[in-house]
Amino acid sequence: MSKRKSKDNSFSLGECITKVQMILRERFCHHLPGKPFGVEAQYKNLMDLLKQTAVHGESNSVLIVGPRGAGKTMLLKSVLKELTEMKQVKENLLQVHLNGLLQTDDKIALKEVTRQLKLENVVGDKVFGSFAENLAFLLEALRKGSRSSSRPVLFILDEFDLFAHHRNQTLLYNLLDVAQSAQTPVAVVGLTCRLDVLELLEKRVKSRFSHRQIHLLNTFGFKEYVEIFQQQLTLPKEFPDGRFAQEWNQNIQSLCKDKTVEDILQKHFNSSKDFRSLHMVLMLTLSQVTVSNRNIGLTDLLAASRLCTMDSKANVLHGLSVLEFCLIIAMKHLNSIYEGEPFNFEMVYNEFQKFIQRRTHSMHNFEKPVILKAFEHLHQLELIKPMDGASTRTQKEYQLVKLLLDSSQIMDALQKYPHCPTEVQLWASSSLE
Repeated sequence: MSKRKSKDNSFSLGECITKVQMILRERFCHHLPGKPFGVEAQYKNLMDLLKQTAVHGESNSVLIVGPRGAGKTMLLKSVLKELTEMKQVKENLLQVHLNGLLQTDDKIALKEVTRQLKLENVVGDKVFGSFAENLAFLLEALRKGSRSSSRPVLFILDEFDLFAHHRNQTLLYNLLDVAQSAQTPVAVVGLTCRLDVLELLEKRVKSRFSHRQIHLLNTFGFKEYVEIFQQQLTLPKEFPDGRFAQEWNQNIQSLCKDKTVEDILQKHFNSSKDFRSLHMVLMLTLSQVTVSNRNIGLTDLLAASRLCTMDSKANVLHGLSVLEFCLIIAMKHLNSIYEGEPFNFEMVYNEFQKFIQRRTHSMHNFEKPVILKAFEHLHQLELIKPMDGASTRTQKEYQLVKLLLDSSQIMDALQKYPHCPTEVQLWASSSLE
């Protein structure tokens, strides 16, 4: 008996790794934290509001406003997760999820509402005079009997500002009109990243909106960011293999105390401290975990960080020929001489010829048409661009162009360039200012 019990509780390493991947990937992809971090006041506010609709049958409307990746969806999902754990709410509350990017007009939106409320059979081939009639019929069909026993409906409008561009804003008007009247308990929750969203609403729609707004602005500091990083990678207590979970969590704790890890996180925090970019780094880090590499290490995080912060323009430079790279360096020097003023092919050609004359023993001198072809290839790769208003009648050798690369990008790419001639490296690092 004891042998069988111990066998049930212990998993093989492969099974543990698969379980870890499943739990954490779901957390990163579907933004499902235990509880949102640093937004306790907003969490309580939204919870109270939705509880009034779900439990007491009060109608409400609210907007959750914040930049992309601030955690608007995550906040709403965690509130709904806690709310649906209540037996009374789970049996009664109906949810309708609409997205402004998918439901591009009111007709499509109404079909989606009908589908999500599972009322296709009830509607059948009925013809309605107006949108309001159709919506009223749908809500009427949900009633169990008396008005007080109507089932509460939660309408979640993602990309709320896009619904404001619908003709006459019919959907918003009717939903908010139902929410304001005492017909059916309805909660309308809008998610948007536009601070001026109320200015987009018509007067009749605005007058029916409750003007409740919950703002998410990522006000937490770096210390909290590290805590979020640790919280997102920590395995839950319910993990089947307790011993593996303990070892994993201890490794994550020690990882968070590492100075190099702090430097990596500081870099990401300074560039963008939203949850979405953090989840991207964590997802790439997690993909390195295998049976042979059972714990997340510093090298895994470093590799994931490099992938996330990779410069696409600098990557293109790695595939250039030596001649094309020489032309880029010539443009870099022209930029420093003329302080960012535009230049043409002839100027680049002359700069390259000066270099060739100085290094005749090591560099092959190319013919002018070959150099022009290399210059045109750089244009196709969008590393240089013609100036606005440049005349099409001008010969291509004299058309003004601008370099789309920074000096630091060129130098970084040069360090990684395979088998780069020493003279070219010296020319690039020499200052002509």
